[in-house]
Amino acid sequence: MLARETRKVKIMPLIQLLEVLIVVGVLLWLVNRFIPMQSSIKSILNGVVVIAVVLWLLNVFGLFHSLSRVHVGTLMIP
Repeated sequence: MLARETRKVKIMPLIQLLEVLIVVGVLLWLVNRFIPMQSSIKSILNGVVVIAVVLWLLNVFGLFHSLSRVHVGTLMIP
């Protein structure tokens, strides 16, 4: 019984991961399909989303753990 409960705990993050990927994919498809914009802007948007998703996946799987150390707009006190 304990093995089943442990297995569910391990599977749940994978299901959440797939849900996030599906939602991001559907949103990107909706933007590409229904929002009129130049093809160059669409390709830039697609590239940015793909790079962001790849970096997020690397961070989730622990292959890019230095992402948490990146800060934008750090406050510099003299």
